[in-house]
Amino acid sequence: MTNHLNDKPNPMEQQMKAREAMQRIPHKFLVMSGKGGVGKTSVAVNLAFAFGKLGYSVGLMDVDIHGPNVPTMAGTEGQQAVIEMGKIAPVIGSYGVKILSISEFLPDPDSPIIWRGPMKMGAIQQFMSDADWGGTEVLVVDCPPGTGDEPLTVTQLMPDAEGAIIVTTPQDVALLDSRKSVNFALKLKLPVAGIVENMSGFVCPHCSERIDLFKTGGGEKAANQLKVPFLGRIPMVHEMVTAGDSGSPLVESAPDNPAAQALLDIANKLREGWDAPNSEEG
Repeated sequence: MTNHLNDKPNPMEQQMKAREAMQRIPHKFLVMSGKGGVGKTSVAVNLAFAFGKLGYSVGLMDVDIHGPNVPTMAGTEGQQAVIEMGKIAPVIGSYGVKILSISEFLPDPDSPIIWRGPMKMGAIQQFMSDADWGGTEVLVVDCPPGTGDEPLTVTQLMPDAEGAIIVTTPQDVALLDSRKSVNFALKLKLPVAGIVENMSGFVCPHCSERIDLFKTGGGEKAANQLKVPFLGRIPMVHEMVTAGDSGSPLVESAPDNPAAQALLDIANKLREGWDAPNSEEG
């Protein structure tokens, strides 16, 4: 039994196994952003837990190799994935969500990953091909910001993905970068599931007044201009920050919170039309 990824996998064999493994998962989403600081990982983690809350068997794959924050926000930081007989057993979170991140193979959370592209691509291929995703109905992939090696690798090995979820904030600079993510998806023939406008207005915890710190409506405007779906707005709330830091996703810890409700609405919107028997919350 070992906790070390294979550092010399056969690239062609690994790619073939990855594609085959991914084809067995019916619904797959890449969560992307054009720039950092827009709350992309918070959205990815909460959407994965929202699908779990709705009764689906969910996988959450963190391919942000240099900044793997999914385990911290999902409440599994410090737990180690186990490799036995060449198969990776992901860490299990609430609602049975299978969580896989490079941080599960590090000696401590402060260890940096100092890798070039080929090593990152090799690790992602192993995440896809060697992990036990058996029975998974929905896979949420948290990509690092931008349009580099990581989202490119996932997209090429997951040609039947349901789509990319582009997370942005309402201000112009974030919208400019989100357009690049949309065009990245279009160039690679990856469907765009839609744009999510995060931090769309701050809700005061004392008086519940809403203040548009970063403007509002920009995400919907960009979606209309680019002719892609607009999935919804998530308000900025203090509870989202504390939930992420404490490892208890908002949709689990405070499901009645306005931001949690927005995330659950987005999950429901994404699953509309799925022909699944377990469409009610379990």
